[in-house]
Amino acid sequence: MRRRFDDLAVGERRKSAAWVLDEQAIIAFARQFDPQWFHIDPLAAKGSAFGGLIASGAHLLALWRRMDHDLNGDIDYYCGVGMENVRFRKAVRAGDSLTLESEIAECRASASDAGRGLVRMTYRMTNGAGEVVLDLEAINLVYRGTAA
Repeated sequence: MRRRFDDLAVGERRKSAAWVLDEQAIIAFARQFDPQWFHIDPLAAKGSAFGGLIASGAHLLALWRRMDHDLNGDIDYYCGVGMENVRFRKAVRAGDSLTLESEIAECRASASDAGRGLVRMTYRMTNGAGEVVLDLEAINLVYRGTAA
């Protein structure tokens, strides 16, 4: 049963299970989508400003999307319409254990379609030490009504 716009409340928070990112995943993703040397070559990356291999920002956004689906996949989304205030706060390294927290920051009815509402959610991804590695806001259209 999918939750609809009228089932959601500002202030609702959720937290994901941990996702451990390994070196193979960092390299495989980067080879395909962001082949910068400090994402794909562990030895060369030791001489980078980061002092070692790190995950790309695109990889973190892909993880955010997957983790968000696990957290909020029960919401009856129409579609996403935007992301704002995306910030990569700290490098993510192989072995980091990542968790995602979401909070509903705003719910408002669509001005152009009575069957949809606009939901703004804030997200914070942290590593195992509790340091923020990514934060962002996502804006989505959600079907109106209540879960059936």
